[in-house]
Amino acid sequence: MWITRRIEFSASHSCYSPSLSAAENLALYGADANPHGHGHNYALEVTLEGVPDKVTGMVVDLKDVKRILEEEVVEPMDHRHLNHEVTPFGEVVPTTENLAVEIWRRLAPRFAGGPARLSRVRLFETEDLFVDYTGELS
Repeated sequence: MWITRRIEFSASHSCYSPSLSAAENLALYGADANPHGHGHNYALEVTLEGVPDKVTGMVVDLKDVKRILEEEVVEPMDHRHLNHEVTPFGEVVPTTENLAVEIWRRLAPRFAGGPARLSRVRLFETEDLFVDYTGELS
């Protein structure tokens, strides 16, 4: 069985690779390469997989999930400039794809060995653009 919790946070970022020239960044990322950045109101859906407990009927206590999401995602990322304030984005371009992978990296250990395991991270950058990450790259 799968259960999904959704949270929102706001952050700014610049899609700019320090290993590329300004002209190459502009050609690759367009206006998103602006070093001052631009912001998004991200929506994050975290899906957990498990079997409902016979006593509680729950796969996982959603209060615990909310607390973990607050600690691992909202507190370090909300109202931050990802490139300048959130590791590893000083060296990794904070695309939606890379942000989803980083969120997985932060959350997976918090659910390892628990009643439910992390199954999917879905990160919406805008209403019509999202990334799904399941812990594996093909």
